[in-house]
Amino acid sequence: MYARYMYMTFFVLILIIGCAPKRPVLYPNDHYKQTGAAVSQESIDECMRMAQESGANDEKGKEIAKNTAGAAVIGGVGGAAWGAFFGDVGRSAGAGAAAAAAGTLAHGAIKSDEPGVIFRGFVERCLREKGYDVIGWK
Repeated sequence: MYARYMYMTFFVLILIIGCAPKRPVLYPNDHYKQTGAAVSQESIDECMRMAQESGANDEKGKEIAKNTAGAAVIGGVGGAAWGAFFGDVGRSAGAGAAAAAAGTLAHGAIKSDEPGVIFRGFVERCLREKGYDVIGWK
């Protein structure tokens, strides 16, 4: 039974690694029209790289790991309480911890491509200073 949770966790980790981060979408203002799409994409790449190098990245992996560990503890306590009433405390605690951790990890994987507030603000300011107008992220 625990092997299933390990496989599910491994699958979700693959999803996290494989998700591409969202990128800014630029409004086609005069500057965008002058530089063209290729140069605009290079500017986006440069601003995103500068944000990473300056430490504006939010380290999503650490946040996901912390949330998953917390959920495992809470799930384990809940499972142990269930087991105390209905028998087999250890097995119930393990199942609760694994289920809570898997759910939290899956949720983190789904949200892992969202840029953090600081990273997003850095990139948008960088692009604004270059003459671009960011209208959203996708």
